[in-house]
Amino acid sequence: MDIKRFELGANEQPLDIIKETCGFAGVFKQIGVIGDSLASGEFESHDENGNIVYTDMYGYSWPAVLERITGTKYNNYSRGGMTAREYMQSWADANGFWQWNQAYIIALGNNDSFVFGHPLGSVKDVNAECPQDNADTFFGNMGKIVCKLKTIEPNARIFVVTPQLRGDACDKDIRYIASELAKLCDMFDFTYLLDMTAHAPVYDAEMRKSFGLGFHPNPMGYYAYALMVANYIDYVIRSNPREFATIPFVGTSLKNKDYK
Repeated sequence: MDIKRFELGANEQPLDIIKETCGFAGVFKQIGVIGDSLASGEFESHDENGNIVYTDMYGYSWPAVLERITGTKYNNYSRGGMTAREYMQSWADANGFWQWNQAYIIALGNNDSFVFGHPLGSVKDVNAECPQDNADTFFGNMGKIVCKLKTIEPNARIFVVTPQLRGDACDKDIRYIASELAKLCDMFDFTYLLDMTAHAPVYDAEMRKSFGLGFHPNPMGYYAYALMVANYIDYVIRSNPREFATIPFVGTSLKNKDYK
């Protein structure tokens, strides 16, 4: 067998390869997910008057799919309509969601500006040393979330997910969010960007014909997104194998002198 089949291919880009097993995303024992309706498995139904009813069905969410595929425990801290501001200022505290995990996936940004009109700001709103000074903007609150997770587990691996393009007027803002989130990740150790803006399919009306149920995904859409998230993580790990060699030591006193 050629060991290179496990290594990063020449000129390989994220999501070029989709493994049904999710590859090295399965090296984690426990991952916490902070997100909105996409992470909570929200489905759209209609009441007797034809009004849309939104229901979070966590068993169909992409974290639940990945839990079944990989055997990793996924703690889902998400809810439909979630924003970085609400998560930081009330939701996490009210529900006891500041919990230890080996790794975290943060997937926010869809509701912050596009639904609730919260100011996006920029990474200039983030003070990694004094997060209490962060501005009350999307990026300021995202910085606070990452800082808080780092106080819980300094060596946690954190994956920050960007929104998908939609093929409409908000795409310019989505590209801006992605570019600033990349800068945010650079501010913290062991923090990685999953750039769905650049590498995932455009979530437009054509894609929703097969993978949507209204605007939100259908079960196949959530399953497909699960594979995208995990295979992107697999790509990150294969790109930085030394940074993931000591994952079993996270949260313990164990060290290896050859790895920082």
